[in-house]
Amino acid sequence: MDVRQGVIPGPVVPIAYEDWGDPAAPPLLLIMGLGAQMVLWPDGFCGMLAGAGLRVIRFDNRDAGLSGRCQPPRQPSAPRPPLWRLMVRAQLGLSSRVPYTLADMAADTAALLSGLGLARAHIAGASMGGMIAQILAAQHASRVSSLTVLFSSTNQPLLPPTAPGLLWKMLRSPGPKAGPEAQKAHVKDMLRALGTSEYPVPDQDLEDVAACMVRRGIDPSGVRRQLMAVLGTGDLRPYCRAITAPTLVIHGENDRMLPKAAGRAVARAIPGAQLHLIPGMGHDVPPALWPRLAGLIVDHVAAASARHDGAGGRPGSG
Repeated sequence: MDVRQGVIPGPVVPIAYEDWGDPAAPPLLLIMGLGAQMVLWPDGFCGMLAGAGLRVIRFDNRDAGLSGRCQPPRQPSAPRPPLWRLMVRAQLGLSSRVPYTLADMAADTAALLSGLGLARAHIAGASMGGMIAQILAAQHASRVSSLTVLFSSTNQPLLPPTAPGLLWKMLRSPGPKAGPEAQKAHVKDMLRALGTSEYPVPDQDLEDVAACMVRRGIDPSGVRRQLMAVLGTGDLRPYCRAITAPTLVIHGENDRMLPKAAGRAVARAIPGAQLHLIPGMGHDVPPALWPRLAGLIVDHVAAASARHDGAGGRPGSG
């Protein structure tokens, strides 16, 4: 499989990406979630999508992996707002002043498309990446050929909460001073907690991806800033109502991070969106579901392309 790597300047910080498959194939841009890196779109899954006739692009969001950090200068006189205050405001549907918002992260994504010379692409976003994708589709409609939102949310008030302790487990990530083994153990534990017993990820796969993420850079302060972006952006439904791209919403019925009501909310908020709930699926992309998830995305891309181009067939079929 031909995989190209690079970095684009980005509006604020450099954005690292990988570009899989035939450069002439229909592009599919994958956006990952909170505290995550592009490698959580598994290699095998990306290869499956590329093998189905798509050009697959994955990247690290700002403050994650090999992309740049948005660490603000030290300002002792301006203490950072406590997360609990941002959470309360978010539950009331209020936005907050934060270092950056999900709209800024959507601008990063649009800049990546421009840096790759792409006028438009099919977009798939998972978790926080699905929120970024919703804003991208609303604010940059001409650049989004289709939208797939996986285990994400509208960020609206009063949705069922994350399972107790799961979010805090993520935020308690040990920093570089703890050493790579402690960081790896934490990442592995977190990834296991996001999955389900119905679709377990092999232990060696968890070990490998955790080690990869540690090598590429774990930054607890970056995770916190990304969470602040989610909380500070507020309710996404005004964005959702502006989305015109054909939209598929995929959500696991056993998701403990964002319960299935969040997926239903996305599907209700976006005009014409289709909802696909998967029994037993959690908040991850487990190997046993790769064929099903890839098939859903590929078929959605093909249907959107047929609507736009007036021609049928799956990507790469003709």
